Amino acid sequence: MRVPGRGIRLPGGDYLRGPQMGGPIDLYLITVDMFRSSDSNIRCAWRGFVALLAVAAVASIVTGCGGSDSVYDGSPPPDYGGLADAPPPLAALYSQGNDLLPGGSEAFDRQMSEIEGFPAVVNVWASWCGPCRAEFPHFQKVSANLGTEVAFIGVNSQDAESAAATFLEESPLPYPSFSDPEKEITDQLDAGRGLPATAFFNAAGEQTFTKFGNYEDQAELEADVDRYALEAG
Repeated sequence: MRVPGRGIRLPGGDYLRGPQMGGPIDLYLITVDMFRSSDSNIRCAWRGFVALLAVAAVASIVTGCGGSDSVYDGSPPPDYGGLADAPPPLAALYSQGNDLLPGGSEAFDRQMSEIEGFPAVVNVWASWCGPCRAEFPHFQKVSANLGTEVAFIGVNSQDAESAAATFLEESPLPYPSFSDPEKEITDQLDAGRGLPATAFFNAAGEQTFTKFGNYEDQAELEADVDRYALEAG
């Protein structure tokens, strides 16, 4: 049953939120199409589908991969003052810190060209993604420590802009994130397998590695920045 202002009600009382409420777009659209269908076989399949969603929701809570309301509530930022000494192309990037930038893949590609010659780390995240929220403190700290050598960029994927902006107020970043509600940039990065995902580029602009899943600690992220962005060996 669809409940105004809350989404589609799943068995057990939980709700699948639409993108306007910060939920994942693809899953919501599939579910709504099945719900609205007049075909009895599809309607029957829909009932089974929402039952599976309910099981998945329980599993995500057990494994720590829950939604935006349960895993992580925000992190005060470290001192980003050291980034004022970044080279001009990186300083220009960080002047847009914590902003959600429009423009899709064209704007993203333009930004990548503006930091040509510098390695880059691109983190794909969403406010409804519990593991994304959980790893935010690591990106805050590592970008503060290494942002004068490496460009850090965010991609806010399949998210409601209002929900993303609210989360960024709680957990500010020194770098901007590109709004990507239709997964255009996410797919360009071959990062659509699941969130979070982090793409690494070397100084030549080559994508050297994509990490799927969240970083458990700061050291793990720093090691991948060294290996895949700075190529320190």
